[in-house]
Amino acid sequence: MKRSDFRFLDRLRVRWAEVDMQKIVFNGHYLMYFDTAVAGYWRAMAMPYHETMHAVAGDFYVRKATVEYLGSARYDDLCEVGIRCDRIGKSSMSIVCALFRGEKVLVHGELLYVFADPATQTSKPVPTELRDWFTAFEAGEPMVRVKVGHWGSLGSAARAIRRAVFTDEQGIAAELDEDGADAGALHALAINRLGVPLATGRLLAQADGPPKIGRMAVIASMRGTGVGGQVLQSLLTAAKSRGDAAVVLNAQASAVPFYRRHGFTADGDPFEEAGIAHQAMRLGF
Repeated sequence: MKRSDFRFLDRLRVRWAEVDMQKIVFNGHYLMYFDTAVAGYWRAMAMPYHETMHAVAGDFYVRKATVEYLGSARYDDLCEVGIRCDRIGKSSMSIVCALFRGEKVLVHGELLYVFADPATQTSKPVPTELRDWFTAFEAGEPMVRVKVGHWGSLGSAARAIRRAVFTDEQGIAAELDEDGADAGALHALAINRLGVPLATGRLLAQADGPPKIGRMAVIASMRGTGVGGQVLQSLLTAAKSRGDAAVVLNAQASAVPFYRRHGFTADGDPFEEAGIAHQAMRLGF
């Protein structure tokens, strides 16, 4: 078993609380490592778990877990957990897991899941769309599609994401988000293979300067996966294609590093908006 056998690898550092009296990781923690990495696997597939399971009217339940110990991880080790969908039967799925320190596999195992009705917990066939989803991910196919269009076609899904992020999570008044400018803006909406909305943003023309990117929002379960970057790049491509020389935005302070990675630079001093620290930023083409 090699690292190259896995398309998805989840990185971790062994914590003090996970080491036992033998000064090695307590054996039960490896199942926790595997389970945590499986959650990362869902995210890598652009599969917000609860929303996706609701859409397919089922859920996965662990039926059997096996672990084989070849070596031991120790405090402060940097390790990676490989996760791979190895087999999908009629109503079950086998997930192979392996923990690596460098190129050496220390522990490996298998998690056997059964797809079932959440109400009765009785097994049912794995839906074709889920079966195809796993196969596509392991084959390296794209998991996310970004639609670019206008409020009439994308507004309902974009509004739901923005309400969840800005109003429910950040406590921003709904009337501050719904500023009346959406109808005249160009919008981007990222969706997964089932059409579940994941992230959104807009590009708004300004009479007194470059167009402004705003209302960038990613659902909580998909942050850190790169889907926000895909939305941003779609808006930047749209701006370039219509001949804009630059774009501007007001970034929440916590998002400044994200925009810097995409080439934006600070423009002026920090300021506060809706009770949240912001930084104006600019990108020229």
